[in-house]
Amino acid sequence: MMASPRLETFCCPNRDASTEFVITFQPLFFGAICIGSASLSLIFSILQILPKRRGYRRLGQYPLPKPASSSRILFIITICDILGCAGIIVRSSIWLGLPNLITGISVANNSDVWPEVFCVGSAMWIQLFFSASFWWTFCYAVDVFLVVKRSAGISTIVLYHMITWGLAVLLCVEGIAMLYYPSISSCEDGLQHAVPHYITTYAPLLLVLIVNPMLFARTVSAVTSLLKGRQGIYTENERRLGTEIKIRFFKIMLVFFVCWLPNIINESLLFYLEMQTDIKAGDLKNVRNAALITWFIMGILNPMSGFLNTLAFHGWTGLDIDCSLQRRRELAWDSSTSAANVGGYNPIVGSTLLYQSHVQDAKNMTGKNMTGNGQPPSDAISVLSEGSESSTIEIHMSTEHRDYEDIDADGESLGSSAKH
Repeated sequence: MMASPRLETFCCPNRDASTEFVITFQPLFFGAICIGSASLSLIFSILQILPKRRGYRRLGQYPLPKPASSSRILFIITICDILGCAGIIVRSSIWLGLPNLITGISVANNSDVWPEVFCVGSAMWIQLFFSASFWWTFCYAVDVFLVVKRSAGISTIVLYHMITWGLAVLLCVEGIAMLYYPSISSCEDGLQHAVPHYITTYAPLLLVLIVNPMLFARTVSAVTSLLKGRQGIYTENERRLGTEIKIRFFKIMLVFFVCWLPNIINESLLFYLEMQTDIKAGDLKNVRNAALITWFIMGILNPMSGFLNTLAFHGWTGLDIDCSLQRRRELAWDSSTSAANVGGYNPIVGSTLLYQSHVQDAKNMTGKNMTGNGQPPSDAISVLSEGSESSTIEIHMSTEHRDYEDIDADGESLGSSAKH
């Protein structure tokens, strides 16, 4: 009951032998595993994105930047994962609670359409939102690359919406239509008619696995060059920021590989079994065991990808949830008025370090230098800062209480020097 095209294939009464083999192996135990994993992922993913009091206390006294498109992309990825987990929970719960309904799926030319409606509908729901999560993950890699290449604009997020939802819906509908031709109750026999469905399912997954590491590597290289070009030197702060970016991208890809690579392995094994005349042959025992092992691993890791993604994106945000509406309004007011404080000191504080803020501070310092020597600010910093309202790289790193005191002291010293 996880994100596998075998879910849609199972809806055909004349399903292939390999699909029948994995779906019918310990279905109750497998369904319970899926419910447990999806429930934990859904609960902790929601807790991760809820506002925290800690964030208010540490950041509320300072102007906050406007959320960037990359931050919104990460939030959308989390929402897609949550909705996908919700579909897994519903499907697995019905699977365990209404066995008669599931039995009706295997009956050819069944007069009761509800088993097929549930099977196809729940499978499409799961596939749609996890596919959208894949596309948004790809767009995130594209976005951070475009930021440092000075190509991201305010309307970029709209383009991302069109690409992700359009492709997710198109490929999902096309794959399902070809799989269930001419009808759900009489799907075509053989492997050929199911191949387009599997291609449309795994295309975005393979895209992220192959292309995202290359985009992240080029982004890190470009950011390093950009930081070196600020003042002609590569200080410890720039080196630390570059390391944080590398670690963040590594975490994102590590979670993706761990959670979704088993799907590729399992599908390869099942396709190999399908090409055999008898999948129950003795010499195929190891292949069958490997297919079952990866099948259960998928049941655990696919739903958990939502929560693990939030850890890769944000780290552990804690359980100190801020339920105060008044505080959230004050925090929103601080964010909305931050643009008015262009002449003030805007330190980087708290557990969130924004690359946008880092570059903006550099721009402000360069702007001050410009007033003294007449030299224009760095083109790279200017272009990146101009697109920062819609695109930015957000890096999370921990700081100590001593850092806040140093920042406050620096702020007071700057204010005093300005008065003199």
